[in-house]
This record gives sequence, C-alpha cells and structure tokens, in this order.
Amino acid sequence: MPEQLNFTATSEDAGQRLDRFLATKLPTLSRSRIAELIDEGHIRVGGAAAKRAHRVAAGQRIEVTLLPRPSLDAVPEEIPLDILYEDADLLVVNKPAGMTVHAGAGAARGTLVNALLHHFGDLSAVGGPLRPGIVHRLDKDTSGVLVVARNDPAHRRIAEQFQQRTVEKTYIALVHGRLKRDAGTIDLPVARDPARRTRMTTRRREGREARTDWKVCARLENFTLVAVRIHTGRTHQIRVHFSALGHPIVGDTLYGAPRQVRVPKDSVAPAPLARNFLHAARISFEHPCTGKRVTISAPLPPELVQFARELARACGVKEDLLAVVVDAGQGTL
Repeated sequence: MPEQLNFTATSEDAGQRLDRFLATKLPTLSRSRIAELIDEGHIRVGGAAAKRAHRVAAGQRIEVTLLPRPSLDAVPEEIPLDILYEDADLLVVNKPAGMTVHAGAGAARGTLVNALLHHFGDLSAVGGPLRPGIVHRLDKDTSGVLVVARNDPAHRRIAEQFQQRTVEKTYIALVHGRLKRDAGTIDLPVARDPARRTRMTTRRREGREARTDWKVCARLENFTLVAVRIHTGRTHQIRVHFSALGHPIVGDTLYGAPRQVRVPKDSVAPAPLARNFLHAARISFEHPCTGKRVTISAPLPPELVQFARELARACGVKEDLLAVVVDAGQGTL
C-alpha cells in the first residue's frame, strides 16, 4: 500500500527547490527516487503536480505518495527494433533516442533488453539477468549502433575487444560554439560529480582515464559539427568532455547547453531538440567467431536530419549538411 506523507514549508524553507526540500525531509530516499516521484506526479504542492525546480513558499503544503519502485527484471515486451545486422552469434541494433538499454533506477520497462527478449528470446547471460546480451551501452538520449551478443562465447570475445580498445566507435555530434582547430584530442579523467549525482565531471583527480578524438566536419555560425572517436567508454564521456571545453552538445541541458539555440538575427531557429544531438554512427570490430572485420553504420535519425537542415538554413549555410554527416559517419579518425 502507498504511504501518504504531508509537509508544510516554513519561512526557513522558502526559496528551496522542491527536490532539495524533500531530500531533507525524506533522508531514507535517494535523490534519484525523489526525482522519479516528482516526475511521475506522486508529489503535489498545494494540490497540484509540480516540477523538481519548483521553489517552495512558506505555508505551502507538500503531499507525498510513497510508492515502491517496480521490481527490476528482464521480461519480453513487444517493442519495434531496427536491426542493422544479425547472425547466430550477434546482433547490431540501431537504438533510438529515448530508450534505456536495460532496467535500472527509474526504468523497469520499455528498455532495449525488453524488446530484444521479445524478438530473439535467449541471449548471452554473461552480463547478468538484467543485462542479457548487453556488451556495451549508449546513453538514453543517444541513438545509434549497439552490439548485442546472442551467446556467452561471443559475448566474452567481443567484450575482450572492448577491454583491449580495438573496437572503433565513431559518433556524430553538433556542439555549441566554433571549435578553433580542425581536429584534436580531449584527454581528461572522468568521475561522478559529487554535487549532482546524475552528472559526470572532469574536475576530480581520482577520475578514470578517458580519451576522445574529434574532427570538424562543418561549421555553422556558432555551431560545429564533429565526428568523434572514443578510445575509452566512460559514462557520458563525449558529453562531459565537450562541456569541459566550453562546447556542450546541442540539446544536452544536463551539461550546460541552452534549451533554445541562438541563430542570426531575422532567422528562424529550429524548435528545441527533445534529445541530445549525439549519434553513434559507426562501429567496427572483429567477428567473435570468424575473425573477419565487421563494420556497421546507422543513418542519422530523421529528427536530427531535420534539425540540422533547419539550423543550416537559419545560419545561411548552403552546403548539403546531410552529405557531410554521412561522410563523417562512414570515415575513420
């Protein structure tokens, strides 16, 4: 049964964000769980649903409905999949933005794993019961190529290639600002941000080694389209690395990108992206059984194609930006 709790904000609480106010009132709950309850509408202020950033006022009544998290398990769900490659040992899928790879905090259903189990049944068990077949991951709001192992021997051999850094992964990203050079390397350690646990940071000495190579594909006024190759697979690596340079990825408000892009005066800006402009365009690895090199590419999603074209038009760029993106995704760095 859900538990009902009620709080009344005092003058000392006034001005606090709702999520931070509740973190002090509900010390047994993690901040991520509080955020989930707010987002799901189980926390109401003055009788109405509110957002995490709502600033509480003295005298406001905050009603909390405490519900247990759904059980985490991997069950088949009939969800469409875009299969780029398939054989008896592995799959390569084109993951859409907005889909979580496997069940975790706040994501019990609708994941890539749920879809894979429906379409293919048994997958490798090396990653555990919640991650069948999953060799590597992409962020929820990143689209593109992702390798899935169908049996344990294939999983172990592909995972070894990731560990030895022989897998080539190319991404396409649109970042804010004009990168001064045509190519470069970001070599900054990545660690969990102690102040905001949903973020990563490059400002802690104890961070893990991370290397990102990049090459400019096109420049559009105050934006730069880049092809990116990562040599390590740290959480949010590309996003936090470009943010550290002062060039956050378009759409990535978690790492400092504005919600609305700015374009030249008298031009019409594209509607804000509901995702990050980051796409895993290409992956290349040795087949775990044949040893032959396998290279798979995923086309840029329609929403990014449309956004890029509208931005190019707003910036007065006549170049075929889509062709530039395709060339960048097919090439190597």
